[in-house]
Amino acid sequence: MIHIRPIVFAIGLMLAILSATMLLPALVDLADGNSDWRAFFVAAVFTFIIGGLFVLVTYDERQVQLGVKDAFLLTTLSWIVLCGFAAIPFIGVGISYTDAFFETMSGLTTTGSTVLTKLDVLPRGVLLWRALLNGIGGIGIVVMALLVLPYLRVGGMQLFHTESSDKSEKIVPRALELVSATAGVYIGLIFLCAVVYGLLGMSMFDAICHSMATLATGGFSTHDLSFKFFNSPAIEWAGTFFMLAGALPFVVMIQALRGGVRELWYDEQVRGFLSFIAVLTLVLAVWLSATRGIEFHNAVRLSAFNVTSIVTTTGFASDDYTLWGTFAIGVFFLLTFVGGCSGSTAGAIKIYRLQVAGLLTRRHFTHLITPNRIVTLSYNGRRLPADVPFSVVAFLAIYMATVGIFTVLLAGMGLDLTTALSSAAQAIGNVGPGLGEIVGPSGNFAPLPAPAKWVLAFAMLLGRLELFTVLVLLRPEFWRL
Repeated sequence: MIHIRPIVFAIGLMLAILSATMLLPALVDLADGNSDWRAFFVAAVFTFIIGGLFVLVTYDERQVQLGVKDAFLLTTLSWIVLCGFAAIPFIGVGISYTDAFFETMSGLTTTGSTVLTKLDVLPRGVLLWRALLNGIGGIGIVVMALLVLPYLRVGGMQLFHTESSDKSEKIVPRALELVSATAGVYIGLIFLCAVVYGLLGMSMFDAICHSMATLATGGFSTHDLSFKFFNSPAIEWAGTFFMLAGALPFVVMIQALRGGVRELWYDEQVRGFLSFIAVLTLVLAVWLSATRGIEFHNAVRLSAFNVTSIVTTTGFASDDYTLWGTFAIGVFFLLTFVGGCSGSTAGAIKIYRLQVAGLLTRRHFTHLITPNRIVTLSYNGRRLPADVPFSVVAFLAIYMATVGIFTVLLAGMGLDLTTALSSAAQAIGNVGPGLGEIVGPSGNFAPLPAPAKWVLAFAMLLGRLELFTVLVLLRPEFWRL
């Protein structure tokens, strides 16, 4: 049986919190003397009223234990409803609802695709709201990845249960403490990132906005040129470091704060992720230095920033990598599928699934050579649960099929193949930039037809919910009591 009352109650609470957040850009615009503050204020009041009604109507002192079905429904509805209400301020400043919903979905899912142009002259309230959407989405994604998805057994996420029958393996004893610790690390990193950006030359406003977008791996910038606007190697290196931090597992970072930095390197997923970034950075740096005559240290910086940006699904740009040659374009397209670590703000396939797929491939080849040999699959020093390999393979198959389906849909709407394929891949992976003049790192999604924007918004949602969550809701069996 699905418990509708507590689900509506939880959504109401989230809307109330969202309404309070809307007051921040309202205050900024009011201080700047910009009349757009009214749009944010009215949206805040309306959202609070609706959220308050949800809470009042569904409040019940009796405790209700939510089941798996409830978790699937709550997870999906919360993203859709929050996006619907968070888009209201954009409508108030003169943006169509299609563009407003696209921009909001892109922000909350930390995708980073944008339909807004001339960011440098937009009111600061709008720019701050985009950054806040990234920040809110980032913490929501981490909490969902830690507390919801593992128990839904989604795409191999059951590997990352935070509760164990062995009490000594618990990082924190209760879910509330885990959320508090995670939020503390997340907010602390945002604050540290903003301070570093400010010390390196960003204005206070730019530093705050970019710090939220960086740690959320969201990619919304306050300038059309993104990080290229600042023309600062030091800022680019700082951005690279904090994008990496946003793509690391927050649970492992909590362990590192308690047991030392070495805890990070002991994690197999972290080692694989950082090693992958390092190798790709060196490969593309050599390519840039050889083909474009760039000094090697500058090539390393450009390569490190842009590789990290795409792999972590942040979407910032310090250069147009589509001008680096066909080899680089091919590499960056493949990087769209990789993603960061589980339990981070990054999207896409994620490193641990690729590592598990590698283990399965190795076991298969071992069986071909020695059919009678028994190969035990282990990950991070633990034996893989029996259902994890199937979950990972199923996820990879559904992921690639979904990219293919959305590519065909977008091509049917008149988009050329490069734009259709890369925009579908980046939307499912929550990456941001794709390939081509419209959706490339120097492009803008505004010229896309309205139906294509709705399709991409749905693709972003699918990607952020790990595909399975929405697909389960579409099955008739789910709704049978």
